[in-house]
Amino acid sequence: MSEKTKGDVSPSSASRLLHPMHTVLVSCVGKSGKPNIITLAWAMPTSINPPLVAISIAPRRHSHGLIEETKEFVVNIPTIDILKETLFCGRVSGKDHDKFKESGLTPLPAKKVKPPAIKECVAHLECKLHSQFTTGDHTIFIGEIVEAYADTSIFTETYNLKKAKMVFHLGGNEFATLNSKVLMPTLKAQSN
Repeated sequence: MSEKTKGDVSPSSASRLLHPMHTVLVSCVGKSGKPNIITLAWAMPTSINPPLVAISIAPRRHSHGLIEETKEFVVNIPTIDILKETLFCGRVSGKDHDKFKESGLTPLPAKKVKPPAIKECVAHLECKLHSQFTTGDHTIFIGEIVEAYADTSIFTETYNLKKAKMVFHLGGNEFATLNSKVLMPTLKAQSN
């Protein structure tokens, strides 16, 4: 086996060592009622009981202020089928653009929150703001999931990766999807 060389990575780029990361579209709405979409790769579950999900947004982003105003958001799960729309929603500001109209994505009335869900996405987590805190140059918004639903032809207990090609962000404008091969390793019983 050959020895591999490991090079230094600048601390400002170190977060990319955690990529690829699952990409989501977060829809939100301010008090004005105009909905917006932000593309994020910094999202993760944080609790099962209560069901909580965290998203990380820079304060300069338009969606940051909208979530602070209404204290609600929807985490929508896109597939590779809407990759261009996903990139678009991450590259233009909702201050200057109507992202639903310009991207061609369709707002659907949510079941329990004000922001709409995104029809073209395969799953949705409707959230009410549980808490938020500042972490350096971003704010972590913790949402309590008050409603969740998914396309049943793609998701039962897990995603069917042959049908749903999830979007993963590598960095910049680069994305990937998963191979549909599912691995299920077994471990030998260990004695204590």
